[in-house]
Amino acid sequence: MSNCCETTISELRTHLQCPSCLQTGKAVPLITLKSLLKPTALQTIEAESPYVFCATPSCEVVYFNPSQTFDKENLKVPVFQKDVGMDVPVCYCFDWTRERLIDAVKESLDAIGHIRKQIQANRCGCEVNNPQGACCLGNVNSYIRKLGQN
Repeated sequence: MSNCCETTISELRTHLQCPSCLQTGKAVPLITLKSLLKPTALQTIEAESPYVFCATPSCEVVYFNPSQTFDKENLKVPVFQKDVGMDVPVCYCFDWTRERLIDAVKESLDAIGHIRKQIQANRCGCEVNNPQGACCLGNVNSYIRKLGQN
């Protein structure tokens, strides 16, 4: 993976329904689970089985496969989609929290430009930092747009 924000997970196109909320999730690389699960949960992963990320805010499940689920409390980090805290990262690689993004918008700072420069310098590691296992930039863009609407 030369650039986590340009990489597609074509080999993991598995889309399954979350057993808790029944919403369709997106495939996530195994390295994401290995990086973000607490040790007690990590010891139970089924390494040969593909996992899926559930982004539904009201659902406790974060990762699942046909025979196993991992809830929010199994992760080392809060999950942006499932935790409304102001100190929760929107961009996990460069610590752009909700609060920091709000401050940047108020001060007319270019958070997106900063993140893009870091991506271009090959400094992002979304596959090991972001619970989604994919680029955070879409979340950052959506959050900033939402701030502009309020």
